[in-house]
Amino acid sequence: MSAAGFVLAINLFVAGLFATAFGIVAVYYRAALGARWLAFAYALGIANPILEFVLPFQANGQPISFGIFAALFLALALSNVGLALHYRVRLPVAVLWTLVVLGLVTNFAILDMERDSLLRAVLYQAPFSAMQLFGAWVIASNRQGRTLDRALVALFVLGAFYFLSKPFIAALIGSGVSPQAYLGSTYAAISQSTGAVLLISNGLLIMLVMVRDLMAEVTIRSETDPLSGLLNRRGFEDRADKARLLALRAGAPAVMVVSDLDHFKLINDSYGHDAGDAVIAAFGQVLRRGFDSNAVIGRLGGEEFAVMLPGISIAAARGIVEELRGRLRSMKADERGIERVVTGSFGMASLEPGDSLADLLRRADRALYEAKARGRDRIAVAPLSATGLGPAGHAHSGPRTD
Repeated sequence: MSAAGFVLAINLFVAGLFATAFGIVAVYYRAALGARWLAFAYALGIANPILEFVLPFQANGQPISFGIFAALFLALALSNVGLALHYRVRLPVAVLWTLVVLGLVTNFAILDMERDSLLRAVLYQAPFSAMQLFGAWVIASNRQGRTLDRALVALFVLGAFYFLSKPFIAALIGSGVSPQAYLGSTYAAISQSTGAVLLISNGLLIMLVMVRDLMAEVTIRSETDPLSGLLNRRGFEDRADKARLLALRAGAPAVMVVSDLDHFKLINDSYGHDAGDAVIAAFGQVLRRGFDSNAVIGRLGGEEFAVMLPGISIAAARGIVEELRGRLRSMKADERGIERVVTGSFGMASLEPGDSLADLLRRADRALYEAKARGRDRIAVAPLSATGLGPAGHAHSGPRTD
């Protein structure tokens, strides 16, 4: 077996390995539609080295040569579909179909051209280069691109230049006098070795990106309250504590808001738990729409919610919460799910030097208890401590009346 043939066998194994790996991801995580298409892409790519091995035994190599081109070219197109689905990028299907049709038609048209023609070689490799650049554009369209994403873009661009350089390398050292003689040429050894490096690099990097994003999604799900769509207690405490530390280090203000739906037990008793769940979900929507993206919003349990507002004064925060309180009261019946007007009470506390998250929550909770004791459907603000070094007084430790 020639050196090129040996590398080709490795490429066959690698393509099968990645097809299996992406297939497993698609089976065990059905929402990963991108993995499914990538599995199809690598499975189709397996046909490329198989046909390369078949080609030397054919009297007329044109049909197999076209199949070799089509297998790799269509595999790249399917890979781009998978990447678009994974990155949730709107795929310009018309552009992709145009590239596919032009590439296949161009390859069919050059089958009878002289093998050593530079123009033929350029026309053969140009569709691969265009498909690689299209893939780079798909990945770069993801506005939240991180280090791995940028590395993948760079790798796709490098692949595009690699395909464009191949005609000139073939012109310098020759690619075999016939398609059947290709595998025995030095050019084939260089081409297949470089292709193997890119194949492995692309597959590993795409897999790393996919695993990274799947792990992030699993983390988000584990920190999300399914009823309200907000953070659960664990997720809230983790993110709110990070916001607290950043505010303390920067000397910036921050406010904790703790809220509670008024007479929630009566709502459950009168309308049923399904109606109570609908009210909680509706209040979650009110909270989500009432604050900007910097706010950390969570459901602590039952009908109790909390919001960490970094970079805002207590006066500004109170204005936002007051508007939100009015929005809750004026919700339409079809929005809240019951005929009864729903109100909420709110306790607020400013972050002070030396505050732990527990301190801040405790003072906001104490203010909430005061708001409820004063008649509900109102806002109470915890007083600053005398020294400015910690919470004032003691939190209410008895049971809270609904």
